[in-house]
Amino acid sequence: MTSRPTPRRTVLAAALGAAAAGGVTAAPALAFAASPPPPSPSSSSGPAGPAGSPSAGSSSPAAAPGGRPAVDDRAWTTAADWRQGSAHGTRVRTGERPGLTVARPVGTLDYTDPHTRTTTAWEYATWTSPVHRLPVPASEVIASWNAHAPAGTWLQVELRGTYTDRATTPWYVMGRWTAGDATGDIRRTSVDGQGDGKSSVSTDTLAVDNPATGLRLASYELRLTLYRRPGSGLTPTVWRLGAMGSDVPDRFTVPASVPGSGAGRELKVPRFSQEIHKGRYPEYDNGGEAWCSPTSSQMVIEYWGRRATPEDLAWVDPAFEDPQVCHAARYTYDYQYKGCGNWPFNAAYAATYRELQALVTRLGSLNDVERLVRAKIPVITSQSFLAGELDGAGYGTAGHLMCLIGFTRDGDVVANDPASPTDAAVRRVYKRRQFENIWLRTKRYNAQGQVRSGTGGVCYLYFPVDPAPEQVRALKELRLR
Repeated sequence: MTSRPTPRRTVLAAALGAAAAGGVTAAPALAFAASPPPPSPSSSSGPAGPAGSPSAGSSSPAAAPGGRPAVDDRAWTTAADWRQGSAHGTRVRTGERPGLTVARPVGTLDYTDPHTRTTTAWEYATWTSPVHRLPVPASEVIASWNAHAPAGTWLQVELRGTYTDRATTPWYVMGRWTAGDATGDIRRTSVDGQGDGKSSVSTDTLAVDNPATGLRLASYELRLTLYRRPGSGLTPTVWRLGAMGSDVPDRFTVPASVPGSGAGRELKVPRFSQEIHKGRYPEYDNGGEAWCSPTSSQMVIEYWGRRATPEDLAWVDPAFEDPQVCHAARYTYDYQYKGCGNWPFNAAYAATYRELQALVTRLGSLNDVERLVRAKIPVITSQSFLAGELDGAGYGTAGHLMCLIGFTRDGDVVANDPASPTDAAVRRVYKRRQFENIWLRTKRYNAQGQVRSGTGGVCYLYFPVDPAPEQVRALKELRLR
């Protein structure tokens, strides 16, 4: 397989990294693209709860070398969590899976969709989280959410941070999302051109423009706006809202981990190839050749026993095998990014399936993956590499997702790699040291010898709303829930 085009996220991250490495201030970002203007009263930010307290949501600092937490996951999922926020027209729907819904609209917005060029009136309600103070100030923050958004509704997630110099960011749009693409609905989208000269948003990631200055994000708050057609009585329901803040050091190589008790274990995860879909539905990122993310997502969704219904798949050409992969591509597609690789959109898609929850985070080593595999939780990882850096892959890539399903007895990685010619060929074994380095590094060289970015351990985790005890333990050990 030939090398893939450079994703837009990678291009921007590389440009910012090069500016930082050269001690040059990054060029001013494009003018901040204002979000639809729900009210933002000064009282919208509740007090920050103590780290790890139920009222403040779940917190997950993952230990970095020296014991310093470099990754922090905060999620609001329970009725108590939602009540800690500032509600303007929203209410908490209680039950087995508490969620946030529209109780009464507090305003109306005329939104012009940049992708359909239609202007539609929507009524809305908002919820703003307490301020979350990061255990270690972050250079990057990625939000993710789990929700049900029926036709005629959508939601927007925004983030506002406070820097270590006490200045604040604008309200950055981290995503405008709806589950489907019905006639008259918005098209799910990231928002380009957001920056304030200190930080900027690249598709789904808020990053400090020049980390070499020492500037970081000390805290953040999230704002959720729920939209519906005026007078319809419909509502989105949001079950989970959170963000992952991290300050992973720049590195071309990472320390090697020693195989642990996860060695010799392998999960039975369905195998789907993206390559068999090459040329199909090119309106979604030029077809299957670019569908690594939704293909990996679909593997794990079906591992958990969830499947698209025949009605869901009725639009797919019946001659196409694995129609559910086409479905996943369509419903993860980001109309601004023009691709299916938006990380939070993939997590949100997975959570549309019955009793599944999903998040985007970073892990610290393959030992973390072993812990999850022991608990029967597969891990979808994001990485980039040259063809010669991963023996057996047979390709190079500027950005690729695959699913880690286990380890050999020697500790090498067993992966379901969707960049395979057939479903049967998807299972691969990759050398542990090679794989760990290409996944966890933040800097790499491309084929031209230029410095480019790596993801620093980004991954998706999908697991049941009511996980088994062994899964609860594994997630708790990683300070996740």
